[in-house]
Amino acid sequence: MKSKIIKDKAQPLGLYPHIKRVGDYIFVSGTSSRRPDNTHVGAVKDASGLWQLDIKLQTKAVIENIADLIGNMGATLDDVVDITTFLVDMKHFNGYNEVYGTYFNANGPTRTTVAVHQLPHPNLLIEIKALVYKPLDKMKDNI
Repeated sequence: MKSKIIKDKAQPLGLYPHIKRVGDYIFVSGTSSRRPDNTHVGAVKDASGLWQLDIKLQTKAVIENIADLIGNMGATLDDVVDITTFLVDMKHFNGYNEVYGTYFNANGPTRTTVAVHQLPHPNLLIEIKALVYKPLDKMKDNI
């Protein structure tokens, strides 16, 4: 069992790794649109001081963050077998689903989407955790 924290990504908010390999599986911790400087993709303060939040931009950033994280383990989005998505409000489901469909199709990972009361920052609309299957003998970078 090996865990990894990726230095050029937003650092975990607690004592947990970004990713953990157990045998042929890679587990990806809940991932958001948070950047390394702790700002969020898809969250812009307008002229009146109100935050404008964009589920499509946040979804794209989350999936790209996951792709980068698993790329550090020699895997790609094609290796993702299961996704759990946490939305702050199901009214964002259609926007999320539209972007999701640009990365995955009906032959992609199994998926569960749930609404949650809140996420660790009020500017976050979405968080995704993933399970990746990448046999050790096919890894480019065994950690």
